[in-house]
Amino acid sequence: MNCTVALHRDRCELWLGTQAATRVQSAAAKITGLPLEAVEVHNQFLGGGFGRRVEADVVEQAVRIAQKVDRPVKVIWSREEDVQHDFYRPYHYHVLSAGLDPSGRPLAWSHRVVGSSTTARWMPQFFKGGLDGDAVEGAYGPYTFPNVFVDYVRQESPAINTGWWRGVGPTRNTFAVEGFIDELASAAKQDPVRYRADLLAEHPRASVVLERAARLAKWGNPLPAGGGRGVALAFAFGSYVANVAEVSVTPTGDVTVKRIICVADCGRAINPDTIVAQMQSGIVYGLSAALYGQITLKNGRVEQSNFHDYRALRIDEIPQLDISLVDSSEDPGGVGELAVPCVAPAVVNAIFAATGKRLRALPINSNDLKRT
Repeated sequence: MNCTVALHRDRCELWLGTQAATRVQSAAAKITGLPLEAVEVHNQFLGGGFGRRVEADVVEQAVRIAQKVDRPVKVIWSREEDVQHDFYRPYHYHVLSAGLDPSGRPLAWSHRVVGSSTTARWMPQFFKGGLDGDAVEGAYGPYTFPNVFVDYVRQESPAINTGWWRGVGPTRNTFAVEGFIDELASAAKQDPVRYRADLLAEHPRASVVLERAARLAKWGNPLPAGGGRGVALAFAFGSYVANVAEVSVTPTGDVTVKRIICVADCGRAINPDTIVAQMQSGIVYGLSAALYGQITLKNGRVEQSNFHDYRALRIDEIPQLDISLVDSSEDPGGVGELAVPCVAPAVVNAIFAATGKRLRALPINSNDLKRT
């Protein structure tokens, strides 16, 4: 995080990479007392944003420092400062239940989402009647159920700032929904791909990405001992995506993700190469979170400080990535966050196929997978 400020008697100039230029402009105007039009934002290339750079805290800090000196000020947060004083991805708790008919098909679906609301803090005008639309987006996937009940219970941490994270609400809900759908398929003694396909009457485009992903993954073909495949499906940001993950799990619980097949239908493809790149980066991003993305606190302080103890996926850990785009004439949908939501559920569903053990929390803990 960084910001350069040149503060003059009658104007203020800012140089930074931001996802919300008008927000940082307003923050600087409020602190300095200058009119909004006297604050000029020189927006630079963003670098890594992923929702962190919608916040104005580094700008507020830099402007206050600039008020104390008579020359331009450049503030740069160290990696340690950024990791330990961040806006963290909201922690959510999900309670799901379903009633099945004699064939194993859901007659009713219930999903309660409990967690903090970034929307209420960041865009209070969209937090209405106690409901956070982002918190429940994708809360029953692209599936068709005769009866659906979804509710949201806001629960804020008393001390931790929460903020946006790449993939926003669908990342949390898709993990819960796709894990639960897999459990329903298992309870019904049905194949996870076929089970999903039978619930997609209202989303034929979802059927296409699901079936193609299964075909490209050679779904149903045997794998070596300790290996498994898992599938996940989502409709988010106006687009459809299906992932199949292939994993191996050692007797000590170590997970290796060997391959991920990603099929996306985002409508008319304006620049297919960019879409492929976004799918690749989203998978790596989501896989880093699934395997390593954990912040812990001790005595009120964040314990992690840099990439040695807050791991990101390393280059030798990146699995084979096979991306396929559906040729579509539909209106373009979103792609920047599309690949992230399905990664973690596809991986944990693959782990179940390999070990018979269900994981319902992230990040993946190898201790839960050790063979006793």
